[in-house]
Amino acid sequence: MNNITSSKKQPITYFLLVFGLSIPFWILGFFGPDTTKIFPIKLPISALMTFCPIIAAALLVYKKEKMQGVKQLLKQSFDFKKIKDKKWFVPIVFLLPLIALLSYWYLKFTVGLSADPALSLLTICIFFIAYFIGAIGEEIGWSGYAIKPLQHRYGVLKASIIIGIIWAIWHIIPYYQAHQTTNWIFWQCIGTVFLRIVMVWIFNGAGKSVFSMILFHTMINISPYLIPNYGGNYNPFIFCMLLMFIVAVIIFFGIKKHNL
Repeated sequence: MNNITSSKKQPITYFLLVFGLSIPFWILGFFGPDTTKIFPIKLPISALMTFCPIIAAALLVYKKEKMQGVKQLLKQSFDFKKIKDKKWFVPIVFLLPLIALLSYWYLKFTVGLSADPALSLLTICIFFIAYFIGAIGEEIGWSGYAIKPLQHRYGVLKASIIIGIIWAIWHIIPYYQAHQTTNWIFWQCIGTVFLRIVMVWIFNGAGKSVFSMILFHTMINISPYLIPNYGGNYNPFIFCMLLMFIVAVIIFFGIKKHNL
């Protein structure tokens, strides 16, 4: 799959295509039904744009490599065999639930959160499957198509920041349509950039496995619902501060083999 990871690709074309494909979903979010009032989670109908990154990647790959290239692109969804060092499954699976738990404990002891019931195991499993499918839609694009040539061109840290900023901006309209406050959106976007830095670090350490990013992305989305009140106790400021600390630790210790 050397052509897919070629540094000759133009990431700007890819990003513009992702945003272009997302516009109809943003419009639907403004004029369609307000799904945040229908479901117990604040998920606007524009969240369906989650499949735009994979569609954009498939279109660009098809243009150069036809269906064979697209098949190779999609195969990355389950390339877990690339994860030779199994210790990477620890941060992939447990880092975000830990952050969610720390955030909840902090708020519980500082502002006294109510002990509303958490989701049932069955509901969490259903959410996991739905978010896993959505994560495939995003990470085949961000990790399977875009990050490799960006790393080749700009280095790991700069590439992860670029992807993180674009990823954050791409989510602003859906956040607004989910009725989040300006302050919430600001800290969520800053945290999103730091989160992508962590993701790229894990991605490189886990043998550049796209599956590792799909699973990690799923844990990002499911983790707030592991704590009481359907994730209503989630605080993006705390989320951002904890991620900043994690990124600082990663950069301080270097981990040159997988590196930033």
